[in-house]
Amino acid sequence: MTGQLALFPEDRPGGLQYAAEFISPVLEHELIGQVSALPLQPFQFGAFEGKRRVASFGLRYDYTLQRLRPAEPIPRWLDPLIEKVEAYGGPSTQIAQVLCTEYEVGVGIGWHRDKPHFDRIFGLSLGSPCKFRFRREVGEKWQRYTLKTAPRSLYMMSGESRRIWEHSIPAVEAPRYSITFRTMADRKS
Repeated sequence: MTGQLALFPEDRPGGLQYAAEFISPVLEHELIGQVSALPLQPFQFGAFEGKRRVASFGLRYDYTLQRLRPAEPIPRWLDPLIEKVEAYGGPSTQIAQVLCTEYEVGVGIGWHRDKPHFDRIFGLSLGSPCKFRFRREVGEKWQRYTLKTAPRSLYMMSGESRRIWEHSIPAVEAPRYSITFRTMADRKS
């Protein structure tokens, strides 16, 4: 893990980790087939509809009701991948929510933070690279950082990268898929 972190300059968001070649090209091809076969729907943000298409499993956030709702069970074909992500995250990692996303050419995602119901966020990049951008306000200026996520790579956001920094993806230049894995926040505090 230390070798991977040494690749980042000092301005990288705290808690951001990156693993290149997390999965094989063969598994990537299989996962793209599985995700593209899902009943993907345009992302719903209240009354607005996003251009990316998604499928949520385990839980989903309902923007109209502003709360988590049950979703379809996590598909069994994701079990081996979830085990690998949980091993990467460490002994206390338990994935509770999965989001599969399809980005067509020209589609991205605007600046945001994931909902506070979730704790650590793991993202598996499939199909094409993308610029995973981070920003946080420092005084009257924005501090920015860009992580170039390669196909088959996994990032993990925790700590500052998860709670203080916003993130976005500019419009992609080639079709891209992602599988996002989320753990739940400790609601006792």
